[in-house]
Amino acid sequence: MRKNIVAGNWKMNNNLQEGIALAKELNAALAGKTVNCDVVIGTPFIHLASVASAIDTGKIGVAAQNCADKASGAYTGEVSAEMVASTGAKYVILGHSERRAYYGENPEMLKEKTLLALANGLTPIFCIGEMLEEREAGEHFNIVKWQIEESLFDLSAKEFGKIVLAYEPVWAIGTGKTATADQAQEMHAFIRDVLDGKYGKDVSDNTSILYGGSANAANAKELFSKPDVDGGLIGGASLGVDRFMPIIEAF
Repeated sequence: MRKNIVAGNWKMNNNLQEGIALAKELNAALAGKTVNCDVVIGTPFIHLASVASAIDTGKIGVAAQNCADKASGAYTGEVSAEMVASTGAKYVILGHSERRAYYGENPEMLKEKTLLALANGLTPIFCIGEMLEEREAGEHFNIVKWQIEESLFDLSAKEFGKIVLAYEPVWAIGTGKTATADQAQEMHAFIRDVLDGKYGKDVSDNTSILYGGSANAANAKELFSKPDVDGGLIGGASLGVDRFMPIIEAF
């Protein structure tokens, strides 16, 4: 079922005590409020269990920012999907542009991560998006289609129905630039057409597609008003409740 979702990605910010305090502050801000979207926070691995036990997970979903492409074994420093699920987290962010760019994550690795996440009952928030030179070359639609096809199109329709997509134009992440609401809508509608072509209207209509890329309190309402924009994957603005709550309330 297609949902509106506002997900915060804390990235590599906040020590454990700061993270717990931020999660509790958000939990208090949401207490007794009715909001028109699901709220998720993506924390560093070491925060997951502590944050999940400190908040009302009926109000706030907890996400890991990554998981390993192996189930278990001699992979020092890696964290498996099973481990993530054991903390109480329900989501995992996969394929973020920073993971692709800095750590060489490729479509085959992301395919394995997605399968392991699903096998362990996690909802992947799967990131896709083009770099500036790809958009300027008019290749942005082809790049996004390729990213979806290469990592996700081996999934059955039932499996794909458990995926959340996040379109993040790489040129708009942390730069202060934002795709216009019309640019976001154009790409989200294109993505939905790609899904329709593979899985049919039932899957495409019910897949939540989030926008990520310098979304903030000032532009969230316009972005979320677009028919194919189902929420946001929020970076820096999720690190303060005073900045994050107006985005949640933009629905």
